Amino acid sequence: MNKYWYFLFICLFSTSLKSQDLYSVNQVQTIKLYIDTPNWDNRLNAYKKQGLDKRISAKLIFNGVTYDSVGVRYKGNSSYFNTRKENTSKLPFNIKINYTNKNQLLPGGFKRLKLSNVFRDPSFLREVLSYEIAGNYMPAPKANFAKVYVNDEYLGLYNNTESIDNHFLADRFEEEDGVLFKCDPVWKAKNIAGCKPNQKSTLVYMAKDSTCYTNAYELKTKTGWPELINLTDILNNKTEHIETVLNVDQVLWMLAFNNVLVNLDSYTGRLVHNYYLYQDINGVFNPIIWDLNMSLGGFRFDGTGKALSNEEMQTLSPFIHYKTKNPERPLITLLLKKTLYRKVYLAHIQTIINDHFSNGKYKERAKYIQRLIDTEVKNDTNKLYPYEGFQTNLDATTLAKTSKIIGITELMDKRVDYLSKHPVFKKTPPVIAEVEHQLDSEGIFITAKITGNEGKEGKKQSAYLVYRNGKNGAWQRVQMFDDGSHKDYSQNDSIYAATIDEVPNTEYYIIAEGERMAALSPERASFEFYEVK
Repeated sequence: MNKYWYFLFICLFSTSLKSQDLYSVNQVQTIKLYIDTPNWDNRLNAYKKQGLDKRISAKLIFNGVTYDSVGVRYKGNSSYFNTRKENTSKLPFNIKINYTNKNQLLPGGFKRLKLSNVFRDPSFLREVLSYEIAGNYMPAPKANFAKVYVNDEYLGLYNNTESIDNHFLADRFEEEDGVLFKCDPVWKAKNIAGCKPNQKSTLVYMAKDSTCYTNAYELKTKTGWPELINLTDILNNKTEHIETVLNVDQVLWMLAFNNVLVNLDSYTGRLVHNYYLYQDINGVFNPIIWDLNMSLGGFRFDGTGKALSNEEMQTLSPFIHYKTKNPERPLITLLLKKTLYRKVYLAHIQTIINDHFSNGKYKERAKYIQRLIDTEVKNDTNKLYPYEGFQTNLDATTLAKTSKIIGITELMDKRVDYLSKHPVFKKTPPVIAEVEHQLDSEGIFITAKITGNEGKEGKKQSAYLVYRNGKNGAWQRVQMFDDGSHKDYSQNDSIYAATIDEVPNTEYYIIAEGERMAALSPERASFEFYEVK
């Protein structure tokens, strides 16, 4: 290999490596901003207080590489305004890399840096650990840590979280041309005449007039209000057609995640926010989880009353809002009302517990991250909470100013014990094995051996094949049968079968209903699936 090709190879390899490492938990980034604007802090504060999406220009040095004329603004709500009151310099930032030069991007093509100040999390672990868990089941941002400087003044150790933007959409959905909403209300906004008051981002149907939705949702694309209104109309008034406009399985994963991890600063909790909705090219909305710094019990309000005690969070019902038929949580009450959706939701809860909590995997991962950033936290003189809180909050309740933040293992060990003993999880779910497919003259013939799916009086529960035609296809569901009508499979041999049309790159998974809970194969479906090449 001559010197030219060797140099090119090293450059390409280095670029690829940096792209992979931009949000690697194993690497703490170094971010330096140089802002020449006089009184820049006052100006950014004024923009933030006025609700303006205005930026000031700055020079960025990211891991030693210079980026000129990036755009800087403050971000966040409680993480900004509460810390601003305390006169701290550790405020959250949103940095637009291609602010002036549209072709200027970070390695990997990233356009923005979202830097959070670890508000209400003495452990420093919640955001990074929770996103890492969520990413196993649904489209979710990645996150790690960054040391942040402004004009050579060290502000401290921040969470560095991937932005939900065109780059994210193109990576997760392989297209970026749909409708995007950030579901976060305009707090303290005045009620709009003729509209239901204080609906937040509930997805309650309010009216045909898009004006009624503007205080509850932030449109990130040029158009999209008719699509959102149609979604809320079908969800609330024509729920039987919901799969035509909503990726129900991804919603069930999000709800299961929120419940297991007691992520109440979310749709599930009092404020009903912190998620995005992306309508893909098939006209189907997909939920995207967001803002997890108060996951794992960092926020104590479930929307049913006063702040929850430690014990009440440890024993949070998997059917919160559903049992009370809460009209302001239609994603929970109306979806879980359907027996199949409810059984799949419970299967997702069981999978999350098995994958990360009952085996202690989350503890080992948390301890690893804690060791990785220990020195950086100790050296952060602007951190919002004492170093002792970082040392103790993994395992024990710790103060964040005057708020008591439950320890992560203190919460999750008892929570897993509670859920494992809950009556709904005591019934053994079905077992799906020997999933196979083959092509024949009729199309794609798919079979699975399903056992343990008997309900009351030994009656077998239903099984389903869920499939789509390629990554950008909409999921469709057909029932599978054990009736001997397919090929040489005899009736009641536990081999369930279905045939679908042959289409290139078909993807599929299997659902088997049990008496109280379903089983899926693969277990992480629909995020993972079988493929017909």
